[in-house]
Amino acid sequence: MNVEEKLLKLKQIVKELKSVVVAFSGGVDSTLVTKVCYDVLKDNSMAVTARSETYPDFEFKEAQKLAKEIGIKHLVIDTSELAIEGFANNPPERCYFCKTELFEKLKEIAKQHGFLHVADGANLDDTKEFRPGLEASKELNVSSPLKESGMTKKDIREVSKMLNLPNWNKPAYACMSSRFPYGQSITEEKLKMVSEAEKYLRGLGLEQFRVRHHETIARIEVLPEDIHILTNSPTRNELLSKFKEIGFTYVTLDLEGYRSGSMNEVLSHEN
Repeated sequence: MNVEEKLLKLKQIVKELKSVVVAFSGGVDSTLVTKVCYDVLKDNSMAVTARSETYPDFEFKEAQKLAKEIGIKHLVIDTSELAIEGFANNPPERCYFCKTELFEKLKEIAKQHGFLHVADGANLDDTKEFRPGLEASKELNVSSPLKESGMTKKDIREVSKMLNLPNWNKPAYACMSSRFPYGQSITEEKLKMVSEAEKYLRGLGLEQFRVRHHETIARIEVLPEDIHILTNSPTRNELLSKFKEIGFTYVTLDLEGYRSGSMNEVLSHEN
């Protein structure tokens, strides 16, 4: 199928839901689901965004703006992943715990408002990666319209551009808990350190990057073509000063560059 055919299939899948609550983060995937759900179902759709320690404020503000532009009813709830038993210990199945709690809350909201289904932004490519959260959506019968319509990440960006969604080319962004090696505890203080460090990099004009927290060490991932930006003076000296002010003892630059899910590399080595 081409992307036009996949979009038609997506709309049909959404139509068959009849009414739906969408887990909406403001990312490219969930924005497309939210847009199509509202276009097809109108007031029989609602977007819900969960605010928490792992969800930065700039992402939340962007989600609010997008929901307003789309026109869908937008509900904001407060959650705390760190309060979920087992989450803060950061095991490989961490996302399963988080998604289970989130989807249970969304299903309760759907029930309260008389909606039949809950939907997320999982896509076909997600099934090829280590995604414990997919098991939670399966167990709780959460619909994944993008995945069910066969849309890949590339398809989603293409369709989002066709629909004039403003974030169609937004860099991939992941939950802040993905910045920590499995087994290293996640705390609110550590999350703030990562948030401040990434805010600094964003201020340099970088778009695709991660700051991985290895206790006293900050491991910076940027696109290979952007590495020179951080190694040139005076930026290098300013970066070192800022990161040490934030609380890191050592500041390193990963020469392999940015890659999604780099914390999962240790899992493949162990298997």
